[in-house]
Amino acid sequence: MVGTPKQEVFDNVTDSTIYELPLNERIRTLLRLEYLFQQARYSMRGYSVWDSRTTISHILDIQSIMSRIDLRSEVIKELERQTSALLAISSRPGVDSTILDDTLKKLNIYIQNLKSSQSAGSDLHKNELLKLIRQRDSIPGGTCDFDIPIYHFWLKQEPEQRIHILESWLEQLDNYRLSIDMILNLLRESAINTPIIAENGFYQQTLDTHVPFQLVRILLPSDVNYYAEMSGGKHRFSVRFMTPVSGERPMPRTESIEFQLSCCAL
Repeated sequence: MVGTPKQEVFDNVTDSTIYELPLNERIRTLLRLEYLFQQARYSMRGYSVWDSRTTISHILDIQSIMSRIDLRSEVIKELERQTSALLAISSRPGVDSTILDDTLKKLNIYIQNLKSSQSAGSDLHKNELLKLIRQRDSIPGGTCDFDIPIYHFWLKQEPEQRIHILESWLEQLDNYRLSIDMILNLLRESAINTPIIAENGFYQQTLDTHVPFQLVRILLPSDVNYYAEMSGGKHRFSVRFMTPVSGERPMPRTESIEFQLSCCAL
């Protein structure tokens, strides 16, 4: 039943659906990489050849993003920016110095690890099997057994051996995965949830350009039959709540809708 969400459910993040809108290209890229790392690590644990195929597909997607940007430079810049932001608030009343010091130490470790590491996934780019798969991966159905017989042969290994190899490949990207997780977790924790009412199912907000907002998050109860459709950039954003209609265009909500909003900046 659609209506005002139950407060006790709405306050529980685990019973909520979270929608996120990145406000710049760097955070957009990091969110995509976080998503791909999560999928790769999940499917890697599976024993079927389809799980292994899925994991490799995600690894290739990660490599594709990394090949388009200087990821090491982008991640280091963001880690250093967050370090400066945390140092700036270190003397504020109420700041837990123990937690802050621990966080700053972790940020410094990730920065040093990235500075001393090779370029992102350089060994994986040299891997001949992954090269072959990458060449065929853009073709629909291009990695069939008859297309890449060596891939078919590789998949016939015992599941434990495949998983071990996949783990070793993903471990080569751990410095990036852990740094990205740290960046996004700190960003998400930088703002508290604020109750908001969307009149007629629509909400718009102008952002203070003097504050480095990077991410907008919306929480909705998991049991409602509508979702948040967001758009915007560093100056403003808007939210429209929509209801899916099977086989047809989604329908906009026209009643007032309560949701929780956090505008994250660090």
